[in-house]
Amino acid sequence: MANRTGIEWTNVTWNPVTGCTQVSAGCDNCYALTLAYRLLRKIYTRRLPQKNTPENRRDPFAVRLWPERLREPFSWRGHQLVFVNSMSDLFHAEVPDAFVRRVFDVMLRAYQHTYQILTKRPARMARFVRKNEDLFPGGVVPEHIWLGTSVEDSRVAYRADHLRQVPAAVRFLSCEPLIGPLDVDLSGIHWVIVGGESGIHHRPLNLQWVRNLRDACLRRRVAFFFKQVGGRTPKAGGRTLDGRTWSEYPAVERAALSA
Repeated sequence: MANRTGIEWTNVTWNPVTGCTQVSAGCDNCYALTLAYRLLRKIYTRRLPQKNTPENRRDPFAVRLWPERLREPFSWRGHQLVFVNSMSDLFHAEVPDAFVRRVFDVMLRAYQHTYQILTKRPARMARFVRKNEDLFPGGVVPEHIWLGTSVEDSRVAYRADHLRQVPAAVRFLSCEPLIGPLDVDLSGIHWVIVGGESGIHHRPLNLQWVRNLRDACLRRRVAFFFKQVGGRTPKAGGRTLDGRTWSEYPAVERAALSA
């Protein structure tokens, strides 16, 4: 399967949209931007960007749509954990609602998989779900489509408040790269991923920040996944915390894996 990935908390990636723009400090060393410029420039720049300007046509990380990729999940065998738009943000302003709706239509029909959608724009996610409630039984996004937001430090903890406004069976936070202490309300949250930054310019991770989030998850009975300490490379610091590897998933996924 060409979409296989080494990301610890998923199995495959699916990118019907590529490209994004930076919105907060967690974007400073974006791996997707680096990958687009270093390895995918020729592929991406052959496609016209959504905002068709000379500058964007030269920019491999300008937002682009790839409708021919929409049917990929129908070809995957068995049950897959699918990270949706690892190279973009489905709720970027330049992605039309009509296209987002097509992505959700595929996920609803290829329901043998579990989809993980991560955004730094949860307010738009909430608006989309409310506006398109006809897609979802009872107006609630079903349990095989997980909706998440990135929260890298306390300055953007408000994103969790926006996420709570989304009627969904599973909501999650990705606190990666965790670049500062984070005190966040976990009510209505079902899964928390935490990880340090990696790369040449990585910002060091304070493990006490991780412990604080782990302990909050334990108190609230929220599934906790520690992805990596980080460092020059993703594997440099390992992924153990206090002598243990934390690889928990929401209850719905544990049930699917044991079925």
